Amino acid sequence: MSTEPEIFDLGDFELDGGATLPDAKLAYTTYGTLGDARDNVIVWPSWFTGSHAEHEWMIGDGDALDTSKYFVVVPSLFANGLSSSPSNTPAPFDRGRFPHHTIQDNVRAQHRLLSERFDVQRIQLVIGGSMGAFQAYQWALAHPDLVERIMPCCGAARVSRHCYVFLWGVKAAILADPDHAGGDYTEPPLRGLKAAGRVYAGWGLSQEFYRLELYKQLGLDSVDDFLENFWEAWMGGLDANDVLSQINTWQDADIAATPGYDGDLGRALGDIRARAFLCPGEKDLYFPPEDMAREAEQMPNAELRVLQGPWGHQSDAGLDPGCMDVLRGHARDLLAS
Repeated sequence: MSTEPEIFDLGDFELDGGATLPDAKLAYTTYGTLGDARDNVIVWPSWFTGSHAEHEWMIGDGDALDTSKYFVVVPSLFANGLSSSPSNTPAPFDRGRFPHHTIQDNVRAQHRLLSERFDVQRIQLVIGGSMGAFQAYQWALAHPDLVERIMPCCGAARVSRHCYVFLWGVKAAILADPDHAGGDYTEPPLRGLKAAGRVYAGWGLSQEFYRLELYKQLGLDSVDDFLENFWEAWMGGLDANDVLSQINTWQDADIAATPGYDGDLGRALGDIRARAFLCPGEKDLYFPPEDMAREAEQMPNAELRVLQGPWGHQSDAGLDPGCMDVLRGHARDLLAS
């Protein structure tokens, strides 16, 4: 499956931080056909650094997100290089000057896409992994009369202090490269990006994953091969300012920052009426399952479904066939409920 993104023009888009992003763009892809009642919609927002292409593994005719039944929309986060980003925005908001944006900003832009371009009347499911999980929670909180179900995976409703610290390690590796030049680099700061990839490698997968040498399932012969040709290759192919911008959004992620909640996460979770499957990775090192378990206890209509196994934060990334089958089963169960 290969789908080219479309662009929704947001115009001058006011951000929560007070800045107005001129001529803002939201990239998105769609799969399937919108029904006459405009109520057969599934939204799958992108995760950290991800694009629509990395979300297509569960979308298709007869697949869990069945395009013979549903109209699936995959919107891209700001700063992923397709939507408005440091790498594609002209001055005065280019590069390191791109304004801070929140999870709430992203969901507000996505809501405008769905309402203004498609006149959507009902969303059957919002599914999201990692940074997409923040968006799934936010969709349900901000639009309770529109969203029937959510399935946040390997994520949370609020970033934890531990996760915040982990992300600073990734950021610090990029910022330490003198070639970064405060964001005004002429050549990519590859030393910093590759170092950030190696930092990420210790967090993105569990100790058991490495003990079992499961990187060999991905076609990598050794742990050093994995570090260089998976993690360094991934991060080294990204724009540094885009990465830093998305990390800043991740570090501030909190659905209780929604106006009216004054930071009260319990009250925000309690107001989510959508049917919810919360799907943490059993061995996720920075979104541990106990965090989602606490969230499920505070939600009126939530069920915890832990993704078992050694794949850690990558349990929802479409890398392991076993994890993929489990997630497909959870999505089908939730849509049938």
